[in-house]
Amino acid sequence: MNKPSFDTIFMKLACDLAQRSHCIKAQVGAVLTKDTRIISIGYNGPPEGTHNCDEEWPEEGCPRDSKGGCSLALHAEQNAILYAVKNGSSLNGSSLYVTLSPCLPCARLIFSSGIKKVFFLNSYAAYKKIGNDEGVDFLNKFGVKTVQFHFD
Repeated sequence: MNKPSFDTIFMKLACDLAQRSHCIKAQVGAVLTKDTRIISIGYNGPPEGTHNCDEEWPEEGCPRDSKGGCSLALHAEQNAILYAVKNGSSLNGSSLYVTLSPCLPCARLIFSSGIKKVFFLNSYAAYKKIGNDEGVDFLNKFGVKTVQFHFD
């Protein structure tokens, strides 16, 4: 019997969580783990208790901010980190599995929270059609091992 690795299990869970997103533009999921245990999960979308974009603005999504980004949503990584911190979990030495590589602001949050490994499925740079994955570059530069995940 060939058992899946924990990396595969956690990334599959991140993919499943992405399907919970209310975002019209992109669906992203995240799983925070430590020592083969799940600390927290998250997906992109507006803060709890506000609007669900796919319900409030089903055609075009939520209003854009001054830089053209979503004016309401938290990123999947942010939701997972915030939930863990809110519930008193330590993130020092943890790993993050996310379906889209972290943007630069998320990378700064990941670094500051003590996460030591990030596995991502798809490239944020390719999604945004920009030159490079600034968040990945930042994390690798400052000692957070960040690698693109490939299913077996």
